Amino acid sequence: MTQHLKESMNVATVRLATLLACVISGIFLVSTGCAPPPEEGVLALVNGRQITQTDFDIHWGELAEATRARYLKEGGKRLFLDELITRELLMQEARKLGLDKSDAIRDRAQRYREQLIIDELLKDRIKAKVELTNEELAAFYEQHAGELLPPLMVRVAQMLLPNISAAKDLEYQVNHGGSFAKFAQRYSIDFKTKANGGDLGPYRKELVDPEVDAVIHTLKTGMISAPIKTAAGYYLVMIAPLDKEIIQADVAVRERLRQELLNEKRRKRFTGVIADIRTKAVIRLADAARYVTDDVGKR
Repeated sequence: MTQHLKESMNVATVRLATLLACVISGIFLVSTGCAPPPEEGVLALVNGRQITQTDFDIHWGELAEATRARYLKEGGKRLFLDELITRELLMQEARKLGLDKSDAIRDRAQRYREQLIIDELLKDRIKAKVELTNEELAAFYEQHAGELLPPLMVRVAQMLLPNISAAKDLEYQVNHGGSFAKFAQRYSIDFKTKANGGDLGPYRKELVDPEVDAVIHTLKTGMISAPIKTAAGYYLVMIAPLDKEIIQADVAVRERLRQELLNEKRRKRFTGVIADIRTKAVIRLADAARYVTDDVGKR
């Protein structure tokens, strides 16, 4: 056998071995469910279907900021990729069942598409950000004054004494360390507040006599007033800071009212846009519209 023939046989043998290796490798990959490594820019292959970096970025960008923060806290973008893989598996399963060709789903998808288009139109028409002026907010707060604390955020306590002597004596004792609440419980003739040590709760103008109200605005926290003469007798008054919880509750109510007014202003702008579109349209109701009526109460 010549040297040239031997070399030709060796080359043929190597080629055959390489071919067999490729075939065996391919059979192994198919049988084990393995796949060749994804191409550059492809994050995963799900039964041969690609999830690309572009796909990932689009879905990730559509998440609300709070949702992205939750993913980053609980498992990062790797967790989100796992969920995209699960989503793709579910879609593949749905396609096997023919759900992607369902008329009902197609109709719902069309309605959803139409709603997205309408939303985009309205967003374009209502470009300017709806904001509230200080005057609008102050007026709205005034309309709901009964739900809010007044600007003077203090707690008021009072006791009513029958004469000036008793009032001056108790004023002196409180100023020298006596308990206003205990003296009110014992000596006050204001039976509405007596049991509570004279406590009226957060200040409200309507809770006190006009003479007392005028003095309250001159007091400092923890200071007892001089005797205040009224038709009912002599009042002693003391103010204290409000509890933090009461102030926080008032802040929450103010924010709720602000959102209510903001939403109302948005609704008015939306209504204005719709009204403008309708005035430019020609609308005729067909005779069949007579069947679109409210049947409540007719049965």
